[in-house]
Amino acid sequence: MKTRPVYIAGGMRTPFVKSLTDYADITTQELMTVALQALVSKMRLDGKILGDVALGAIINSPANWNLSRECILGTTLHANTPGYTLQRACGTSLEAVSQIALKIANMQMDHGIAGGVDTNSDLPIMLQRTMAQKILKMKTSKNFLRKTLAIGSMSPSDFKLEFPSVVEPRTHLSMGEHCEKMVKEWKISRVDQDELALKSHQKSDAAYANGFYDDLVFEFHGIKRDKTIRSDTSMEKLSQLTPAFDHSNKGTLTAGNSSPLTDGAAAVFLVSEEAANELNVPMLARFVDAEVAAVDFVHGEGLLMAPTIAVTRLLQRHHLSLQDFDFYEIHEAFAGQVLCTLKAWESDDYCRRVLRRTTVLGSIDQRKMNIKGGSVALGHPFAATGARIVANLAKILQQDGKGRGLISICTAGGMGVAAILEAV
Repeated sequence: MKTRPVYIAGGMRTPFVKSLTDYADITTQELMTVALQALVSKMRLDGKILGDVALGAIINSPANWNLSRECILGTTLHANTPGYTLQRACGTSLEAVSQIALKIANMQMDHGIAGGVDTNSDLPIMLQRTMAQKILKMKTSKNFLRKTLAIGSMSPSDFKLEFPSVVEPRTHLSMGEHCEKMVKEWKISRVDQDELALKSHQKSDAAYANGFYDDLVFEFHGIKRDKTIRSDTSMEKLSQLTPAFDHSNKGTLTAGNSSPLTDGAAAVFLVSEEAANELNVPMLARFVDAEVAAVDFVHGEGLLMAPTIAVTRLLQRHHLSLQDFDFYEIHEAFAGQVLCTLKAWESDDYCRRVLRRTTVLGSIDQRKMNIKGGSVALGHPFAATGARIVANLAKILQQDGKGRGLISICTAGGMGVAAILEAV
């Protein structure tokens, strides 16, 4: 089948804020809708029927089962624009970008939007399953006696509420606890993690000061920039923070070198060349390809190491080396995760045993990595991060005028999503 190039025309996102703060009264749907509308306005898509809109959220209420379509109907897009909802943990909106790109490349449509949202301020708090079953039994009972018996069967323990948590169901460990295992295995020091975190804040702050985010982040709720950035942080301040996951004297992951729980939403507009010309929108960068992978973290592999495999497959498919990139966007779920990834690529044993390579991937020039800041500083609204990174990298490539960029995102469930973008 003949395919065609796909381009990133632009992206928009809300400022990212710490959960349970500035967006505490805003629902998941509302947050995604305002980001979608901001992109629609920026790209002048009012009244347009798009090919498709793929949006996702990880912490999502069952009431949002049709999230994408409901968000579309809350914007000035034409009501005939279809939409669907998806989820691939922290790689959700990069997966959404990949799927929309594939549809455009295969000429199923000419344009589409991909995005994601997460807000820990709109948690879907659930009843115990035993309680839910008894309520359903009461609701479906045909007579008063059976309804009364159902009510009478309820015990105090049934009334205990269940709150979503970022814990792996099969290991009962949080992502941070898993990452602690990884940094110990790879012998990543606390100092190195804090240094990477400090650079993330410094680069994020400088990018805002230089106006990089002016057309990528819109003002919302009186907020103009991510409130997770710490402009005044230092190695001294970071070193004073206590471990957040391993409370023994061996823990090295802290609130300072980990991405914070964040509320936010982001969206990206993708087009074919024909659509870009017709709509008079820019082609910032070409979306080349994407890859997903998974590891068996339940039986000991590092939970957040799957991106190393996804990246390897991409490189092999496109006959590229790890050094054939001008920019690297490696999602900073934790500073330690990034450092484990970099060290794995430099390990001859890991490359042979896990990546099944005959040669080592090698090191990258870290001056080219996350040059406008990363998730430790900018924040990480789980399903929004991929769209945030794609929009950032597309603009970086457009400003540079040449080159190639690599994206690597780790996710819950031991998965990884990677992608390649190129300058037009």
